[in-house]
Amino acid sequence: MKYIIKENECGYLCRNGVYQKLLTAGKYRYPAALGYDVKTVPMTGYVKTCDIPVELLMKHEDFASRVMRVQIPDNCIALHFVNDTYKAVLTDREALCWNVFEKNEFRLIDITAPYMDDTLPKIYRDLMPSRLYKKIEIGEGETGLLYFDNRFEKQLATGTYYFWNYAAKVSCKIFNMKMQRLEINGQEILTADKVGIRLNVILSYRITDPLKLVQKIDGLKDQLYTCAQLVMREYIGRFRLDDLLAQKEEIGQYVFDRLKEVQEDYCVEILQAGIKDIILPGEIRDIMNTVLVAEKKAQANVITRREEVASTRSLLNTARLMEENKTLYQLKELEYLERICDKVGTISITGGHGVLEQLKELMSS
Repeated sequence: MKYIIKENECGYLCRNGVYQKLLTAGKYRYPAALGYDVKTVPMTGYVKTCDIPVELLMKHEDFASRVMRVQIPDNCIALHFVNDTYKAVLTDREALCWNVFEKNEFRLIDITAPYMDDTLPKIYRDLMPSRLYKKIEIGEGETGLLYFDNRFEKQLATGTYYFWNYAAKVSCKIFNMKMQRLEINGQEILTADKVGIRLNVILSYRITDPLKLVQKIDGLKDQLYTCAQLVMREYIGRFRLDDLLAQKEEIGQYVFDRLKEVQEDYCVEILQAGIKDIILPGEIRDIMNTVLVAEKKAQANVITRREEVASTRSLLNTARLMEENKTLYQLKELEYLERICDKVGTISITGGHGVLEQLKELMSS
């Protein structure tokens, strides 16, 4: 049988399934009837052995001189470069490649130390298989607590970090260091006069010591919620409803002051606290609305009486002036006669009296 092997190829000559030798470029004839077989493979890239044991092939100088074999320790990975250009990351324990037409280079990277920055150039980080490393991103206004095998290592500032995930289990707890808001809604509390009210409270806080927080507090928001709830119940239970409504701002200030006293126990800084809403029962609202309407009506009546008194006082002052000044009295008469004339269509005047006298007589009649 005729075999043609190209310049960039080679052939494994076998007889009855047993490897004989390596064939390079050229033409060959081997009778199949005698059990010969040639397996042709490309002589670039990684070696294809065609199920022939590597150790057997390496015993033959014609094969061993044309390949590069690299052993990769368990605690390392290898960067494979071909003609000084990155090609792949090797994680297997062994690599075998043709070293005839290409220049191969392998760089071993130790992955036992968790910090990738110490062992791997930055340009190759994103080329690594994701299972080999852990990427941690800390955003603006955040901080991270780094742990190796659940043991605290250090606190991370804003940035992106890479760690080998081989010799140690790498984990990170990220905390928001910005101002945060906690709403405490629908708190039902009895006042001193046994009136059930509901309060909506808002408080703002900022985490100050995340490491101490992790060690002491489990569920920060729930803990702050409970603390503020107890403070409100303690304060509001002392006062009657009317007193509470009159000092809404004082309630918020009291809650704020009490939370400031215990803020270090929760590893936070309390920035604000205040009452958003006071919700009364339906029947209490109806009663208060009735009282409000009655108060407004009383105020309206007082204003009406005040205006009536002022009007009467004005009339009295006018009468006194006219009594003391005859000319003013006559002017007032003329003013009223003018108004009457505007309403009258025709007026008949006879001789014997002045016009004003006759008009007065008409008015009196």
